Amino acid sequence: MRGDKRQIQTAVFGSADSEEPLLLPLEAIELDAFRQRHEHDTFWCGLLLGGCGLQLTTKLYTDRVCHCAHLPGPDGHPHLCGRRARGVTSADHLYVKSAAAAWLHSRGTQADVDFAQPDGSPLGSVVDIHLAHKKLRVHLDQSVAPEWDSENEPVLGISVPVDQDTLIKRWYVHRIRLDSEGTRRRVRIGTEAFARPTEWFALDECKMTERGLSTPAVERIVRSRSTPPPTLRATRTDRKSPDARTRAQVLFRRIEEARAVGAVVVVTRVSHTLETLEATDQETRTQIETVLQDAKIWLQEQTAARQEMFSRLGEAVAHGNVQEARRLLARVNAIADHDRTDIETQTAGAAATFLAGVLREQEETARRLNTAAEAKEEARRRTARQKTEAPERVRTTLRTLRRHGRTMPGTEKRRRVTMLTDLAAKAGDQLSRSEINQIEAWKARVQPERKTLSPEQAPPAQKKPAPDRTPKPNRDRNVQQQKGKPRLHQQVARADWYSETCPRCYAGAGKPCGNDDRVGPGRTRQLPHDERLRRVLHHSDARSRPPRQRREKRNEQPTDGTAARTWHAWEVSCPKCQAPPKARCTANGPHRERIEWAAEFTRKLWG
Repeated sequence: MRGDKRQIQTAVFGSADSEEPLLLPLEAIELDAFRQRHEHDTFWCGLLLGGCGLQLTTKLYTDRVCHCAHLPGPDGHPHLCGRRARGVTSADHLYVKSAAAAWLHSRGTQADVDFAQPDGSPLGSVVDIHLAHKKLRVHLDQSVAPEWDSENEPVLGISVPVDQDTLIKRWYVHRIRLDSEGTRRRVRIGTEAFARPTEWFALDECKMTERGLSTPAVERIVRSRSTPPPTLRATRTDRKSPDARTRAQVLFRRIEEARAVGAVVVVTRVSHTLETLEATDQETRTQIETVLQDAKIWLQEQTAARQEMFSRLGEAVAHGNVQEARRLLARVNAIADHDRTDIETQTAGAAATFLAGVLREQEETARRLNTAAEAKEEARRRTARQKTEAPERVRTTLRTLRRHGRTMPGTEKRRRVTMLTDLAAKAGDQLSRSEINQIEAWKARVQPERKTLSPEQAPPAQKKPAPDRTPKPNRDRNVQQQKGKPRLHQQVARADWYSETCPRCYAGAGKPCGNDDRVGPGRTRQLPHDERLRRVLHHSDARSRPPRQRREKRNEQPTDGTAARTWHAWEVSCPKCQAPPKARCTANGPHRERIEWAAEFTRKLWG
């Protein structure tokens, strides 16, 4: 799944399933104050916003719009979120629910507010408000067409179209819009009527009546339609009603206004009134016939356009053109919702079914993509977790082998060494050189199990030759020589043990070898590794020197305060490192030159 590059402007407070929305400021100076005000709050990509439910952080910029962003994963890679709506209006359904609940609570009215999804519409397109005797359905976008004859009273967003015939038939329709005020969205209710501009009111100015939602504009419209006409005064009985010519001129203007807004029902109704109007003069009758003829031609054109629109809608459904079908269905529902034929009703129903199926398929595809992305992300996290845990498991296994390797059964030892090899491959370059050397040493020590061959695979038995019982005098002598050969640390002078770097544990010159195989109780070995001693024999002339014989213990000689006595190495200065008497040359002992100088000094004094 590709990451959505659109900037996230809305979130929720506290947790992923919270219903408390927030709108992030777009300017840097406002975001700075917002951060101080909400220093101890957390922001989340809410589930009710169609988000992934992970935590968000705020991004402050001075050269572009500030926005929210997901926190990176444990491996530092950005998180992929399948949230569709990310703009300023993406949390309007949460603001509508919060405002409606507060408004009804202030009037002592109990109501249930939920987010309906009829026909699989996106979450947040429709908000249902259930009252004791009435139900309001808020349409925030065009995903769900309003139903005018159902029990739900529609409240349309500003992007939802409505035809003029519906305005004439219903007298008015409710509108809703949300205005941004800082980090909040303020709800306003509007009233739209035929040939009148939409009037907007604050939610506190509205109320619920037996008719449903009511605004000051609705009260004026209902009052004007319900008030009977004033009765004529008795003293003016001689007033005449308007003549046919005046009435015809009024009807002419109504037809012209209705044609301007595309109101087919009004044009048809006024045309019928003109046909029944009795004109006294020929001029008025001629004008009526002309207007009726123009109205008839206009209605025929509207009928042809309507048939063409339904035909295009059917073709769009047949060819699977989702965008064209959605656009035409919205237009058909807006301007051609009246007096439909059976074919038109069938075409509109097929288009609605087609779009609902496409929406379900898109949601299923998105769900599969999200599942695949989550599985891939989980596998990546598991691999990263194993790679992070592998070095520690390698060290634990090495400690176990060092402590119990000598007493451990061979099968168990081989199993642990095999596991150690696999963990080392996962750890990669996170292991030190010393740990790698230890792993190689254990692999060299443990021999792989020999495969047991079946009787069919076994090679033919060969006759063993008779043992040679001839006496071999040289063999016993070689064994004796091999047994009498001094070990490596005996072949190298003690002063040269640490003169070279150890190729096994990488201990530097002058430093003892690390106790990687647990020979002895300390952290360092009492004897250097054999690899180090072989390097010393190869790079120095220590091989040519015979092993130093242990000096016989001499009897102590009385000195009587004279210099003619046995001088020790720590009592003389070192000619190599210039260490003064009673000072050490190195941590491992005095230099050979200092020992020889003390012996030479003793011989000279004794003559």
